[in-house]
Amino acid sequence: MANARTQPARGMRDFLPADVRRREYVISIIKEVYERYGFEPLETPAVENVETLMGKYGEEGNQLIFKILKRGEHEKTGEADLALRYDLTVPLARVVAEYRDKLPKFFKRYQIQPVWRADRPARGRFREFYQCDVDALGSRSVIVETELCAAASEALTKLGFTNFTIRLNHRQALTGVLDAAGVVADKHGDALIALDKLDKIGGAGVALELSERGIASESAVKLLYFFEGVASLKHPAEIAVIEGDETKVLNNAVLGRLVEFVGDHEAGARGIDELRSIIEFAEASNVSKRIKIDPSLARGLSYYTGAIMEINVPDLAGSLGGGGRYDNLVGMFSGQNVPACGFSLGLERIIVVMTEREMFPAALVSAPADMMVTLWNEESINDSIALCTELRKGGLRVDLYPEADKLGKQFKYASSRGIPFVAIIGDDERERGEVAIKNMATGEQKSMPRDQVVASLRETLR
Repeated sequence: MANARTQPARGMRDFLPADVRRREYVISIIKEVYERYGFEPLETPAVENVETLMGKYGEEGNQLIFKILKRGEHEKTGEADLALRYDLTVPLARVVAEYRDKLPKFFKRYQIQPVWRADRPARGRFREFYQCDVDALGSRSVIVETELCAAASEALTKLGFTNFTIRLNHRQALTGVLDAAGVVADKHGDALIALDKLDKIGGAGVALELSERGIASESAVKLLYFFEGVASLKHPAEIAVIEGDETKVLNNAVLGRLVEFVGDHEAGARGIDELRSIIEFAEASNVSKRIKIDPSLARGLSYYTGAIMEINVPDLAGSLGGGGRYDNLVGMFSGQNVPACGFSLGLERIIVVMTEREMFPAALVSAPADMMVTLWNEESINDSIALCTELRKGGLRVDLYPEADKLGKQFKYASSRGIPFVAIIGDDERERGEVAIKNMATGEQKSMPRDQVVASLRETLR
């Protein structure tokens, strides 16, 4: 029973020092990349008015919103007036509607904060987790989509990911496919929810769900015929690889199938043209080989209106991030539509994968400090504190052992924490104006002038 009381709530986690260091390392790299692309920071409250969130995420999303009951005398009603934020996109739309006259014409923001979902906890899936969002508002140009793909791709590359794919689709192209297959308009949402699971439950599973959702069998057959035909393009026999650029040839083949199936459907054709432009512009930012047009990508959120994107890594269930264009969302708050497009990297999923694959720098995970300064005896406390101050001024991370214990115990403590170097100022070192430095990895110990310790350590730690 004692254990149960000390555990965090289900789906929530405590972050111990090594966990926080990993998270801050990932965040620092993502922020640095986002800022180089001209995005500015934004933060919003953890709690939103419940009506702000409801109806923005589709039927499944509504069920996952953490609602907060009215308080005080209204608590008995069982009604909710507030909710924990479900994502960072809807709060952004609210902010833009509220402060439109104070924001630039083209507002580019990044936001890295926790969100909450009443989801069933699973491996890599939590009820509280961070999102790393980057959004651009004010332009309908697909240059925005290209920039977002490039920024997300560069962030993952700098984190050490080398093998990932940005799946790309378009909601209007999907609408064209659904209409061409004969799916009635009020069933498009149901069809998209089912199609979004194609890579998880396969064609047979999607066929069953389409039937359960009331999609006519004839339409379901046409849809699966189209998507299975596109899937067959993955086989080299179906396409002629020219100059080794298999991704470009495959994307062109998929676009050709889309054009053939959608025909003269106006919105669908426009969506296909935008996909073609994104691929073309992506070549200039050296990200095109990462992008794969995938007509089966649907993304369940109901607010997407144009291009939709998702990042996948081989041998990993789920994605590392996703996003898309949502030109109508801000209008839900302001009555005036503002073009918008965004991308969200899943921080928790990234950290899980990087930890499992040992992608973090070893020193970051194991070493809370570059050096630990020992206490020789009670009389030397002030001198040890002064040495810590000197080393910290020199830019080193320094821990001070707080008790004049046996040196063996102090070394053992430093070793248990993974601190690579230990400084000793005994009576002899103090008399000579020196410091003895022990390398905990090799066991080697050498003395050096006190004013050379910072330079020596910085050189060694490079």
